[in-house]
Amino acid sequence: MEYNYLKSLHLIFVITWFAGLFYIVRLFVYQIEAQSKESPAREILSEQYKIMTKRLWYIITWPSMILAVGFAIWLLALRPFWITDAWMQVKLGFVVALIIYHIKCHFIFKAHYNNTYKHSSNWMRVFNEGATLILFSVVFLVILKNAFNWIYGTVGIVLFSVILMLGVKLYKRIRKK
Repeated sequence: MEYNYLKSLHLIFVITWFAGLFYIVRLFVYQIEAQSKESPAREILSEQYKIMTKRLWYIITWPSMILAVGFAIWLLALRPFWITDAWMQVKLGFVVALIIYHIKCHFIFKAHYNNTYKHSSNWMRVFNEGATLILFSVVFLVILKNAFNWIYGTVGIVLFSVILMLGVKLYKRIRKK
C-alpha cells in the first residue's frame, strides 16, 4: 500500500515538474519577444514576465523536481532490484537528461531576470521540444518496460513532430499568399 501512495505522489510531481518546464520556456519566448516592443510596453511586459517566471520557477517547478526525484529515490529504495533492469537504467539516463535540461532552464531564467537574452524566440520554441521528447521516451519506456521498444515510440513522435512543423510552415506560406 505504501508503494502505491509513493508512486502516485511521484507521478503527480513529475506531471507538475513537466508542466513547469513547458510553461517556463513558453514564458521565455514571451520575454524575448517583449524586447522588440516599443516603450513603455517593453518595460511593462518584461517586469510582468519576470514576476510570472519567478513564481512559476520557485513555487512550482523547483519544488516539483525535488519532490519527484525524492519520491523516485524512495520508490527505488523499496524496490532496489529495478536498478538492474535495462529499462530502468535507460529511464534514469533520461532523468539525468531532464535534470540537465532543468538546470539549463535555470541559467536562462537567471539571464532573463538580469535582462540578458542570448537566444531567439524560435530557438526557445525548438528547445522546448527537448522536454517533450524526454517525456514521450520515458512514458513509452515505463509502460513497455523494455529498453528498446521505447525507441519506436520516440522515433514516431519525432517524425510526427517533423511532419507537424512542416505542415505549420506550409500553412504559413499559404496564409501569406
